[in-house]
Amino acid sequence: MPYQLADRVKGLLVVLTSLFLVSENVLAQTVEKSNSIPPVINVSDLRDVSPGDWAYEALTNLVERYGCIVGYPDQTFRGDRSLSRYEFAAGLNACLEQIERLVEASAAITREDLETLNRLSREFEPELAALGARVDNLEGRVSFLEDHQFSTTTKLQGELITTLSQVFGNENAATGEDLDVQAAINYRLRLNFLTSFNGRDRLRVRLESSNFSFGRGGTNYTDYNFSANSDNQVRVRKAEYIFPVGQKTTITVSAINMLLDDIADPIAPFAGPTADGAISYFGAIAPIYLNSSGGGLAVTHYFTDAISIVGYYSAGNANNPTEGNGLFNGQYVAAVQLSYIPTANTGVGIVYNRSYFPGGDDIAILGFSGSALAENPFEGSATSSDNVAIVGSWLISEFFGIEGWGMYTKARGESGDRNGDTADIWNWKLSFAFPDLFREGNLGLLSVGSPPKAYSVTGGPEDSDVPFLVELLYVFRVNDNISITPGVFVVTNPEDGRDPLWVGTIRTSFDF
Repeated sequence: MPYQLADRVKGLLVVLTSLFLVSENVLAQTVEKSNSIPPVINVSDLRDVSPGDWAYEALTNLVERYGCIVGYPDQTFRGDRSLSRYEFAAGLNACLEQIERLVEASAAITREDLETLNRLSREFEPELAALGARVDNLEGRVSFLEDHQFSTTTKLQGELITTLSQVFGNENAATGEDLDVQAAINYRLRLNFLTSFNGRDRLRVRLESSNFSFGRGGTNYTDYNFSANSDNQVRVRKAEYIFPVGQKTTITVSAINMLLDDIADPIAPFAGPTADGAISYFGAIAPIYLNSSGGGLAVTHYFTDAISIVGYYSAGNANNPTEGNGLFNGQYVAAVQLSYIPTANTGVGIVYNRSYFPGGDDIAILGFSGSALAENPFEGSATSSDNVAIVGSWLISEFFGIEGWGMYTKARGESGDRNGDTADIWNWKLSFAFPDLFREGNLGLLSVGSPPKAYSVTGGPEDSDVPFLVELLYVFRVNDNISITPGVFVVTNPEDGRDPLWVGTIRTSFDF
């Protein structure tokens, strides 16, 4: 491990002549350690060195004399690993610095040790000089980066998604006329400015430009997980600030377009709403995360590292002070999620939200993830809904995992002739994930589900045919920043009784 003279390096393992003359191949090695890990000051702390080992007494003497030996952060010595001359020189340099400090403090140093260090310094003079040159070069590079960095507090992240796609089928799901959808190339570009003022908080400002089309073929089911349309204009899509309250609680305040999955983990590590997740909109995360937007407030509390609860409130027209709008007098979503996530790819959550949407033809109580009737079951009347979902993921083995959800919505008409009418809406999805398929970093994904459908509606029509969606994709990772995803998904009965629609896509994602 290369030697570093940065602040984070508090000590390096060095073996003096008594060890070096016996066997260079069993020398302890130099090691980097963080400020949070105290140096090993007792040989008994080195778990792989026992009193019966030949090096035990020598190590004990070195620690007791000069305190210039440390082990690895996992409290091992790893004496069976060969030591390079550069590593030995690095350790020698560390011990020289320790001796200098002791001399300055008028501490007693034995003549034998001084003579040994002198001989070692002469023998390793080229390596010591090379280390000095390397440190000088690193300091120069650090100074250059500090002088030319974007910001001392802000990090810039970018994401670009481009697609080549085509919708296939016999008829338009909305009109029943012949399908007339052409192949298209679309994109979505995001720039995130992430700022921290004290190391524990985060301000996120997102700029976005995009040109996707919605409802191709007459249905929401053909939309993408990453669909957005700003008419190629750059717009602010996020402006949120997260800060801690104590050690286990954080508060999020957002001025625009806050979604529940911005705060609560949708527990969808494979298909989730990322540049490498599902292609279809419905196939990514449960619709319970999609019917909220606007400005709002959220609180997250961790009972343990694995168990957390989120409280959430957003208002769709929080920026509008007129009657029937604003933070508390218009469209809103209030939600809570309890999660148990013991590992990164395994967990379960229970989610509930209560929503209200004022009347209008553009009501979408499930975030445009369902059929036209499921999204607006009461013909434009004001609508409230109670939504509950169970979401989860399980990484069964290193190369296979499953994730999905089941969700129920009870909607109620709140105005006009449909006041008091109700609708029962269900949806579910199950994904089978194959991480590292054919190559490390790649992903195979097969998803099967039933998008939101109004199974029963009082006082009006209901969906009689159950829709199903099947999606198959393969994420090929070119490198850490680029991936290419060919994929296809099909939805049956996209709008009550219509012929299936197929969507074929080649997605290219860039992260920078």
